[in-house]
Amino acid sequence: MGSVTKNKAACDLEKYSFSGGTGQADFKMKQGSFKIRDHVTEKFAFQVRKESTGRYILENGERHVVITADLSDSEAGTCIRFWQTAGETINRFWIEMPAAPGEHIYGCGETFSEFDLKGKEVRIWVAEHQNFARMVRKVVKNTFPGTKRGKKLSFHKYESYYAQPTFMSSGKYYTHVDSDAYMKFGFGENKTVLYIHALPGKMWVGQDESFSGLSKKLSLVLGKQPPVPEWINDGLIIAVQGDTAAIEKKLDTAEKYGIPVAGVWTQDWCGARFTAFGRQVMWDWSWDRELYPGLDKLIERLHQKGIHFLGYINPFIAIEGAQYKEAKSKGYCIKNSAGEDYMATTTTFPAAMIDFTNQEAYDWYKEIIKQNMIGLGLDGWMADFGEYMPVDAVLCNSDHNEETHNRWPALWAQMNHEAVTESGRAGDIFYFTRAGHTRTVRHSMMMWNGDQHVDWSIDDGIPSVIPATLSLAMSGFGCTHSDIGGYTTMPKCVRSRELLMRWMELAVFSPVMRCHEGNRPSDNIQFDKDGEVLLHTAKMVRLHLFLKDYIRNCIRANTEESLPVMRPLFYHYEEEEAYREAYSYLLGRELLCSPVQECGQRKKQVYLPADEWIHLFTGESFGGGHAEVDCPISMPPVFYRKNGKYTELFEKVKELMK
Repeated sequence: MGSVTKNKAACDLEKYSFSGGTGQADFKMKQGSFKIRDHVTEKFAFQVRKESTGRYILENGERHVVITADLSDSEAGTCIRFWQTAGETINRFWIEMPAAPGEHIYGCGETFSEFDLKGKEVRIWVAEHQNFARMVRKVVKNTFPGTKRGKKLSFHKYESYYAQPTFMSSGKYYTHVDSDAYMKFGFGENKTVLYIHALPGKMWVGQDESFSGLSKKLSLVLGKQPPVPEWINDGLIIAVQGDTAAIEKKLDTAEKYGIPVAGVWTQDWCGARFTAFGRQVMWDWSWDRELYPGLDKLIERLHQKGIHFLGYINPFIAIEGAQYKEAKSKGYCIKNSAGEDYMATTTTFPAAMIDFTNQEAYDWYKEIIKQNMIGLGLDGWMADFGEYMPVDAVLCNSDHNEETHNRWPALWAQMNHEAVTESGRAGDIFYFTRAGHTRTVRHSMMMWNGDQHVDWSIDDGIPSVIPATLSLAMSGFGCTHSDIGGYTTMPKCVRSRELLMRWMELAVFSPVMRCHEGNRPSDNIQFDKDGEVLLHTAKMVRLHLFLKDYIRNCIRANTEESLPVMRPLFYHYEEEEAYREAYSYLLGRELLCSPVQECGQRKKQVYLPADEWIHLFTGESFGGGHAEVDCPISMPPVFYRKNGKYTELFEKVKELMK
């Protein structure tokens, strides 16, 4: 039923149910994970009536609370504007929408474990998905100081770096709540319940006959992603850190094995620290001249070779560094209730955060990006974190901290975007973010899926890449990628040769190929481990480069038309099984990709929607339905449409890969 449901959910508020009330909540943060205690003091129902003007009145006579709702139609859909006109102010609001039993629900930002959210309750709260609790769950023995063996640490299944109050239905409608407050969305069999810690200013609902049309309408509300530079598809972005010699060595090896290189990503350009968690960056955002002597000249030499240099930054500053001393003296840091600089712990060490609600502090931090990074010659960077704004902090402005918390990653993306545009480097510099909320899409060039574990686990390893990517796509954010090989490494969770090679295959059919060494580089297999891995890497990168024109076309379709680069199968094939498929995707319109995500797998059952498909590597023809295909290393299950626009290009892959 989900494939044919046409739920005209939107605009008749008389079919909705509304409730209001008051409550209090307590948000306790530990290493980016949140324990939320929410207490509803009162809840009362509203009666809904429609006036002759088309305006709706929501009222509760007993409490004398009145909410006014105005509806207006535009190309994007229907905008519902709420405001309270009488009674004591409410801080809890419930919206019950009609839902169809057979529909499928997607979005809410980035969901890693599941794609279809029907029957689930999802909280809209920005948090670190790969949090401390998840790490500890995988390690029996003590890995971190102070961790008690066997201690149960709670985390929310849908806790996510990118949480957004937006969802799409198989019934061809979207809903977006324009509020930064904490929310919970419950997708029941017959109704959808939106629970919000505030009366939202606006709510949007749009309908269309196609998902592409729906994506375009949603973009009119959320905005479009900035364009990414073309050079990111010229080869592999190599992750390397340690010193200048390490960079030179990896580049020499890549050249020897014929690996095209688009860039070098050196996250410790500003220095490193060594903790119980592993090798981490020193968060003092200036060139570490001892670790990288002559880095400015090295960057110039790389540019002469057509190789770009990328770094790293996040919204924290190390309390040991010179920048913290300056920020402290100017009062630029977030404060605690005692008026002291608020110290947040991400893994094993405390750090300060700049108060982005203070315009002077915001501009000061932006200048660090412009002067110390762009001024040095950096061509891009990872703009990490954004999830840690503490709810109990004291900020420069008087905004409700609960809402500021969700707004924070968008402010962080905005700062990076402004630094690039104000430096005249728009379209040339490539930065990518991890955290997000409603306004992130208009400021972030690309997401990456965060700190996935270097394993095969459903929730946290390589299988989580595709649901995370597709849920973002259905939330209006259509260009994302992942760390090749994953990131989070622990004594009992170490990257294997096979995992790296399979992740490399997945990355070929994504917007960009970028490695990561992980937090324990020496424990992990890297792309230059030995000849076998190097030859595989070379083959995969050459394939990505060969497909550059097609991939660039997919990226442009996202930038210009808001059509996601990686799309769920049902986006173009409205079949019931397509709605249930969470681990295969369409790269643009012409390629169907079903990456290998199980250790040791050499044959895979693949679902192909009704069409004529050709195996990209063997040339074998397939119709719609299920097919078992061989999938040895270097030959993932990828298919192209027989009668598509790029058939001539795809036909050449078979010869290229011999």
